[in-house]
Amino acid sequence: MSKSERMNIKNKPDEQREAAKATGQVDGPAQEVVDEPMSDLEQCQAQRAELEDRFMRLAAEFDNYKKRGEREKAEFLKRANEAMAGDLLPVLDNLERALGAAGEADKQTLQKGVEMVLGELRKTLERHGLEAIDALGQPFDPQLHEAMMQQENPDVEEGAVLSQFQKGYLFQGRLLRPAMVVVAKAPAPAEDEAASD
Repeated sequence: MSKSERMNIKNKPDEQREAAKATGQVDGPAQEVVDEPMSDLEQCQAQRAELEDRFMRLAAEFDNYKKRGEREKAEFLKRANEAMAGDLLPVLDNLERALGAAGEADKQTLQKGVEMVLGELRKTLERHGLEAIDALGQPFDPQLHEAMMQQENPDVEEGAVLSQFQKGYLFQGRLLRPAMVVVAKAPAPAEDEAASD
């Protein structure tokens, strides 16, 4: 298309110019320059819309994942407690039987029955990860023991556990309850020795 034809098209009224554009009579470098930025802009807008859509979907999926994880965790804890409760039912049954037989049985028979039930309870709890802390004779450990008092004892090394008021327990390797203990301390020097010094 010659320069004069382009000038003629530019001078035509707007309707004719639009018709010429539609039929493809106007083309060339000027038209390409105008179309390119528009197509790039439209392309960027389409990409932006697509990315926004993907982001919204990912955000929704992540939210659903978190909710599902919380539900599964709650369900797991519920089922874990259910299993322990089921394992403790025989112990409960045996305690009820022991109480029912308490009136008929003599003291030794009752004591033997309660000891059997206690052993059964310990085994059940140990299966689930409960472990008693062996404190007697051990050196005092503030991570496992709680000192209730100190007592002089020349026969035992200072800082050793002499006795315990209450047993401590670990549950699956973590401290559940510290052992409440009496700790040995060195005897105070006698008054005669202090006076001679």
